[in-house]
Amino acid sequence: MSNSPNGEPFLLKDRAGGLANYPHARKAGGLIFVSGISSRRADNTWEGVIEHADGTWTLDIKEQTRAFILKAAGASLENLVDLTVFLVDMKDYKEFNEVYNTFFPVPEKGPSRTTVAVKQLPNPRLLIEIKATALSP
Repeated sequence: MSNSPNGEPFLLKDRAGGLANYPHARKAGGLIFVSGISSRRADNTWEGVIEHADGTWTLDIKEQTRAFILKAAGASLENLVDLTVFLVDMKDYKEFNEVYNTFFPVPEKGPSRTTVAVKQLPNPRLLIEIKATALSP
């Protein structure tokens, strides 16, 4: 347990670190607050990105969504209370929901959720970032 006045930080060695000084998650007051997570891997490559020889890339919203869900499930998907989803383009909303609904097939089991469009994320290869709050098991 950390002696930090704002709870216990979690810095995961097998995940990409933040681009600034913040932990992957913080446990406080019986809750786990998961920092905004993208599909960036620890080696600074990205899930759902196909790099082409000419320097361009193809992005896959479904793969980027799956990458988050698996990374954010540190406790359990059943512990999730709230998600905030940031999409670069709302044209990806339908495909995002297709993947999301495979993890939460009935509304009663899913967390509350807000989805917003943003102008951009920290890297142009990113289509989605998700911030989560979960009950600490």
